[in-house]
Amino acid sequence: MRQLIVNRITKDGPLPFPDFMATALYHPDLGYYAREPCQVGRRGDFFTSVSTGPLFGTVLARRFAAEWDALGKPESWRLLELGAHDATLATDILTALHQTAPEAAATVEYAISEPLPRLREIQRQTLSPFPNIRIVEHPDSLASHPLPGIAFGNEVLDALPFHLVEFRANTWHQLLVTHSDDHLSFESRPITAAQPALTDALAPLGTNFPDGYRTEVRTNTTSFLQPVTRALTRGTMIWLDYGFARTELHHPDRTKGTLRTFSRHRAADNPLDSPGSLDITAHVDFTATAEAARALGTTPTLFETQSAWITRLARPLLLEMEGNPNPDFLRQFQTLTHPAQLGSRFHILEISLDPAATPSDPATLNHRLNLNPESNR
Repeated sequence: MRQLIVNRITKDGPLPFPDFMATALYHPDLGYYAREPCQVGRRGDFFTSVSTGPLFGTVLARRFAAEWDALGKPESWRLLELGAHDATLATDILTALHQTAPEAAATVEYAISEPLPRLREIQRQTLSPFPNIRIVEHPDSLASHPLPGIAFGNEVLDALPFHLVEFRANTWHQLLVTHSDDHLSFESRPITAAQPALTDALAPLGTNFPDGYRTEVRTNTTSFLQPVTRALTRGTMIWLDYGFARTELHHPDRTKGTLRTFSRHRAADNPLDSPGSLDITAHVDFTATAEAARALGTTPTLFETQSAWITRLARPLLLEMEGNPNPDFLRQFQTLTHPAQLGSRFHILEISLDPAATPSDPATLNHRLNLNPESNR
C-alpha cells in the first residue's frame, strides 16, 4: 500500500487527503476494509454498537417495522444498509424482524450497497438463510426500481473521506500527502477560490480560530446521499454515528481536530503510519449532513443522542421484562445508552424523504443542529 501511494504521488504530485484516505481504506485489494472482516469487536481494532450483542439490531428492527406501518404497510418495501461490513447487524435486524414483525419481514427486500467484492461475497454467504436479499456495488443499481422504505448506516458517515485543513496566517490551508525517500509526510497549501467545494464547506466555520488550528471537513456528503435517495420512493434515512453539530465539532478550543486511527483498540492520530493496516476516521459534522439533506429536497426530522433514541425504542422491551430481568439484555442496554460508554458519544440523525415533512419539534431540532430554518429552502 505504501509503495502504491508513493508511486501515485511520484506520477501525479501530492495527494489531497481524501484521495489518500480512499485508497488506504477502500482499495479493492490492499485497502483496510478489503481485508478479511476482523476489524470490529473485542478481538479487532475497534468496538461498535453492533459489538454489544443483538439488542442493537432488535431496536433497529422495531424502528423499521414502525416505519413500514407508517408507510401504509406496503406490499413491497426496502431496507437499504450501507457499510454492512460482515453482515452481523443485518443478521440481527432480520432475525428480530422475522420474530417480532413477520408480516413486515415477509414483504421486505434487504439490500446492501457494498463497493468491495470480498465483503459482498461474505455478506451473500452470511445472509443466505434469509429470503429476498439483494447486494449491489452502488445504490444507483437500485434506482431503476425504487421502493418505499429506509436507508441507514451505522458508523458510515465517519468513514467518508475528508479534507484535513489548518488555519494559519489568517487563512485556511489544506494538507496534502507527499513523500521523500518513500517516507510519507504532509505538505500544506493555501486553499484558493479554484477549490469551490472546499471553500463552500469552510465558509460556515468562519475565521475565529487560533493559528495552527486543525480540523476536518467533508465535501462529499451530498454525492453520498443523493444516490441513496434515488433507491427509495418515500420513507426515511437514518444515520447513526459519533459526531456533533457544527459549532461543537469546530469549536476553537478543539485545536487538533478529531482525526483518529485505530488498531487493536489503540487510538492514534497519524494516518500516514502503515496505510492500509489502520482504520482512519473523524467525527461527523451533523449540521453539514442535515444541510446536504435539505439541499436534496429531503427533511431532517430528528437529531438526538443514541442514549435517548434507544431508550425510547427499547422501552416496550424493558416493560416486558418487569419482574423477570434478562441480565444479558440489561448489559447490552447499558453499554448502548450509558453516557460513559456509547450513549452520549453517538448521535442519530433521521431524514424524511418527504420535502414537506415536519419535525415534531422544529425549534429544538434547528437549535440542536445550529440550522437556519430557512436554509436551503
